[in-house]
Amino acid sequence: MNIVIIGDGKVGHKIVRQLSEESDNVVLIDQSEQKLKNSINELDISCIVGNGASAEIQKQAGVPEADLVIACASTDELNMFCCLLAKRLGAKQTIARVRNPLYFQQIHLLREDLKLSLAVNPDQVLAEEISRVLIFPSAAKIETFVKGRVELVEVSLGPDSRMADLSLVELYRKYQIKMLICAVQREQQVFIPDGNFVLKAGDKIHVAASHKEIERFFKTLGTRKNRVKTVMVCGGGRTAYYLATRLTPLGMQVKIIEQNQTRCEELCELLPKATIIHGNASDHSLLEEEGLDNADAFVALTGIDEENIIMSMYARTRQVSKVITKINEEGLQEMVKEMGMESVVSAKNVTANMVLSYVRAMKNSMGSANVETMYRLIDDKVEALEFLIREKTSYTGIPLRDLPIRENHLVACIVRGRQIIIPGGNDTLEVGDSVIVICKGRMMEDLKDILA
Repeated sequence: MNIVIIGDGKVGHKIVRQLSEESDNVVLIDQSEQKLKNSINELDISCIVGNGASAEIQKQAGVPEADLVIACASTDELNMFCCLLAKRLGAKQTIARVRNPLYFQQIHLLREDLKLSLAVNPDQVLAEEISRVLIFPSAAKIETFVKGRVELVEVSLGPDSRMADLSLVELYRKYQIKMLICAVQREQQVFIPDGNFVLKAGDKIHVAASHKEIERFFKTLGTRKNRVKTVMVCGGGRTAYYLATRLTPLGMQVKIIEQNQTRCEELCELLPKATIIHGNASDHSLLEEEGLDNADAFVALTGIDEENIIMSMYARTRQVSKVITKINEEGLQEMVKEMGMESVVSAKNVTANMVLSYVRAMKNSMGSANVETMYRLIDDKVEALEFLIREKTSYTGIPLRDLPIRENHLVACIVRGRQIIIPGGNDTLEVGDSVIVICKGRMMEDLKDILA
């Protein structure tokens, strides 16, 4: 595919890097020559120095022949204009990053006029990810498939875990829960496990099941945390706004601490059910005065990674049950995970996942199965994809045990009508099924890619 990306910021660079790894023909436009030099040295891409809102620059980048143009420059207005211009020049499809809540709320009214294929709001998507974890605090991370009917949760096994030293066959036989452990991280190693795989204390496991069975899983194994009722949020940016709009209707008490007084006044008007505090969240005495010790959850959402890390570490020393930390710098993400911080989130990662899912769907639009959803897990070493089987093909109607499935590929779940099936060897894939596949290393574009 020929893809043009406008804007070499955090989100743009993440998308460029992942698409270039998938052998797409990627051209990057940015006004900073130094940024582009760094990107050329790191990635196998072409670069054009200039303003993405210029028709001449877009033509130089090959926009008239592009399959997809992705605009993630510094402002929403620029992104929307770039997409409109790209469509006029002949680009087949366009994606714009739109962050302003007012614009995003009305984007459905303008999408046709702006010729937009997709609008992505990183702050909203990140807030949705955080809210899922707060609603289900026993998990470190939760991804959803088939419109929320299937969940993929990340859980760490503590030193006293009932699952430690059990093989997966023994675990399933003992607890009789309809779930599948489909990926395991053990220190720096990653496994797509079979039934003989033995779990160890310290493992991070990814479990696929319905919401009901995930609840049974946590309850049965004694790792279920109490429901979150009070949430302290540090930083009053757009993500905090979206998060509060999701949590307050659920009856959660949300307290946002923001340093900018004007922003505090705005949030007071926008979020009448939340408590807005004007102050510096990095001041530990303020956190204590505002009830940190009584909070069920603490979410660090300032624009500075280091501040978020320090505040989260302090919240952990105060025994806050659930701590969520926003970190965009990937090197820091690795460090804090080594320090035991479980719930680390990143706006650029969730945005890149959405865009990659869309690109995969474009690539296999003529195939037998559509890519509906895609996530990258465990530092991008594992992919979890949802396919919708549209027509009969070589792998439908055949028991899974008779299919030559590639090593490190796993059919984790099949959704057929109202049925959620954790598959065994006798189960088959059928037309109309939603199929969730976990794979290590290989980048899948079609469901047939699971076959050896």
